[in-house]
Amino acid sequence: MTHYYEENDLERFNEIGKYRPDLYDNFMTYYQGVMSAGALSVREKALIALAVAHAVQCPYCIDAYTRGSLEAGSNLEEMTEAIHVASAIRGGATLIHGIQAANAAAKITL
Repeated sequence: MTHYYEENDLERFNEIGKYRPDLYDNFMTYYQGVMSAGALSVREKALIALAVAHAVQCPYCIDAYTRGSLEAGSNLEEMTEAIHVASAIRGGATLIHGIQAANAAAKITL
């Protein structure tokens, strides 16, 4: 094993349902409903999923939604932009927590 994540594990996702198939089936029904076209297109949802996959740093999701985005008609320029949106939001979320640190520091007297 040269790395922690095994690419082929993505194909084994359904094994998660082995011991509680009812919960797995409930999740899959929900997931399929969420990812189906609605107010947002399948293409838009795949781009959102790709951006979120990067924000939560899930290599399995990155692989899946890279493929999903391409299959839904997105290109690398759009995908890269979506990833930058996730990066900007994640960076901003990190920075705003600096206010939390400043608030905590203001309450501490050394």
